[in-house]
Amino acid sequence: MRIQRAQLRKYFIMGSQDCTRSPEEILLEAAKAGITAFQFREKGPGSLSGSAKLELGKKLRKICSEYGILFIINNDVELIEPLQADGIHVGQQDERTDTIRARFPDTIIGLSVTNIEEASRPSMACADYVGAGPVYRTATKIDAKEPVGTAWIRELRAFLPEMPMVAIGGITPDNARLSLDAGADGVAVVSAITKSGNIRETVARL
Repeated sequence: MRIQRAQLRKYFIMGSQDCTRSPEEILLEAAKAGITAFQFREKGPGSLSGSAKLELGKKLRKICSEYGILFIINNDVELIEPLQADGIHVGQQDERTDTIRARFPDTIIGLSVTNIEEASRPSMACADYVGAGPVYRTATKIDAKEPVGTAWIRELRAFLPEMPMVAIGGITPDNARLSLDAGADGVAVVSAITKSGNIRETVARL
């Protein structure tokens, strides 16, 4: 197995478009507070591209390396090598998991799933973990689907009992425990950390 369930426990997702201050400062505080995985998701209005995106990625990758935090790229396969990423996370409409696996046999692949039909597709054969959600309504992702609630976490855990799973979508320190109790190995958050006035306390409560 390329990933351990514990590595998904406190999974932070962020890009510069999510920040009102330096992304490096935010990630460093989150790293010191105990996040276990980080996904570089530079996407949407106000996000960086080209060399600016790469340079920010290098800075964030360096922080993750220093703190032993799993470093995941969101969707952009071409960043795997230059950023020496541990893995990549894709959605159902993104790059095919078998194509990624053929190019990068040792790279962790995460796949978003929102229903049993998606969880039954051949693409699951190349996934190392799944992102289940959105659990609650979220404003972070513009194209987010309708929330599925913690019932979906329970259903997916029963369907894929051995698959590492992280719950995502509208998760906060106040509701994180519900997803964990439903069967998720960890919770993924964006604004819960980027908008936190006390990142250390927030991460501790997740």
